[in-house]
Amino acid sequence: MDCREWAREAIRIIEADFQRSADTHLIPLAMAGLPGIELYFKDESSHPTGSLKHRLARSLFLYALCNGWLKPDAPVIEASSGSTAVSEAYFARLLGLPFIAVMPASTSKAKIDQISFYGGQCHLVDDPMQIYSESERLARETGGHFMDQFTYAERATDWRANNNIAESIFQQLRFERHPEPTWLVSSPGTGGTLATLGRYVRYRQHCTRVFCADAERSVFFDAYRTADSSLTLDCGSRIEGIGRPRVEASFLPSVIDAMGKVPDAWSLAAMHYLAQRLGRRVGGSSGTNLIGSLIVAERMVASGQSGSIVAILCDGGERYASTYYDDAWLKAQGFELEPLIDQIAACAERGEPLPAFATVGL
Repeated sequence: MDCREWAREAIRIIEADFQRSADTHLIPLAMAGLPGIELYFKDESSHPTGSLKHRLARSLFLYALCNGWLKPDAPVIEASSGSTAVSEAYFARLLGLPFIAVMPASTSKAKIDQISFYGGQCHLVDDPMQIYSESERLARETGGHFMDQFTYAERATDWRANNNIAESIFQQLRFERHPEPTWLVSSPGTGGTLATLGRYVRYRQHCTRVFCADAERSVFFDAYRTADSSLTLDCGSRIEGIGRPRVEASFLPSVIDAMGKVPDAWSLAAMHYLAQRLGRRVGGSSGTNLIGSLIVAERMVASGQSGSIVAILCDGGERYASTYYDDAWLKAQGFELEPLIDQIAACAERGEPLPAFATVGL
């Protein structure tokens, strides 16, 4: 089988896998304290690999195959804090390709175990900024392909069709009271989901605006505020999957209408509150998105607006049992979440204001 024939068969395998999968759910979350506001969470945890990154991994593999970058038996390498690597390991196994994930040493053991479950290898580095150069080195030395999600996320995902989360959201809202959401809320990892959301609402001529909720240890907010894409940090984010120490190529400020910066303690408190409301654990980035949703919901109520907000529930919380859901770990990190959880409940359920968070564009 030559490379062209192999690529055709690989694409068929990925498309067949997609046809066996159902769409992800859109879950309403009542907020009695914010009248006229209907909040929904797009639950990406129900993908086969348990996160929003399943969509991205599928798109990256199709993009690489159609560009002729993947070869039979040649390894796929990815720089990832966990969830993308889990999903890419799944697709690599589908195609019978070796997979190597280059990750910060702080990545949760549960994510490492999941990558191993799908047959992937984990290459851990102490410095989060080294994941890029290490991935490039491994690709050169093994004759493999560095997938490079942070560069290709925004261009691999077709915002008009093909595995489009934005199109799915609007289809699922068709019969709701406010079928055109006022805001879509997402946190930035690669920036690819925000690019898809922002491009789609423009393409379909919707009035919907896009709010980006950034993590505490991340440069995206300051880069958006200052228009300086050269900013860097010397540390990685504590909220796995979102926040970056540099401005990634897939982060497109021009498709974002407003941004906010969410302290890590508030992200984790909101994660715990959301888990209580849903009756199951969710990840830290979903907590970041809940705070982002409350920020824009408060602004809507203050200006007399009603409407819907859709936020992304990025992944489940099972992967964080030994960190975000472990009391000893939280204490060791200096997090005291109960007072913040109470404030979040007071806002969502009784309309009491949250403290002011740093925002731009609201």
